[in-house]
Amino acid sequence: MAASLIPGLPAGQPHRLRLPELRSASTPIEEVRYCLGNTPLRGAVVLEAGEWWLRLRELRAIQDLLERQELVLQRVAARRAETLVAAAALGLETEAGSDLTPTTSTAMPGDLTIHRGTLRSGDHLQSEGSVLLLGDVNPGARVSAAGHVLVWGRLRGMAHAGCHGDAQACITALQLRPLQLRIAGAVARGPEEAPEAGQAEEARLVDGEIRIDPASPVWPLPS
Repeated sequence: MAASLIPGLPAGQPHRLRLPELRSASTPIEEVRYCLGNTPLRGAVVLEAGEWWLRLRELRAIQDLLERQELVLQRVAARRAETLVAAAALGLETEAGSDLTPTTSTAMPGDLTIHRGTLRSGDHLQSEGSVLLLGDVNPGARVSAAGHVLVWGRLRGMAHAGCHGDAQACITALQLRPLQLRIAGAVARGPEEAPEAGQAEEARLVDGEIRIDPASPVWPLPS
């Protein structure tokens, strides 16, 4: 089965670009290029990636192919967390597949809790250690941890790291644009300007104030 571009219905809804099953012999880029051809469709597109693991460079290439046809990649739907993370890093909307287990948390050795799925308005995720969230934190949602808070997605709600007083804790996100940041007893608002595409950021306490810098690429985070 090849990739397909399904017109948005009713009119005004985004079109859906559906990739084939993972067993396809072609690459996702080849599939999209062949599918688009000289399509007359224009407007917003939702990419249905299924089980494909799409990295930043592949999503950018798909964006370029769509733009040449006057199509705009608006959202990525996928069943792989890695693809959703890459999409969030590009500032795209994300949609987790139903079998991604979107509302579960798993305790890991070393007091790390992994939560798969987006937190929506009214949700509050708490951890007595550090927390790694694979998804977004929407406005009106909160995440708090005694240790670090790491969001592999867009942080647009509220985050509190070191909630029991650990001033060495930090908050890291692919898009760090929260309504409010808290580290131990310090409070700050998130930056308003858009982040550089693909650049994760982290917030730390420096001389008693919260400072935001490019994120460290390693785990555990340096103290």
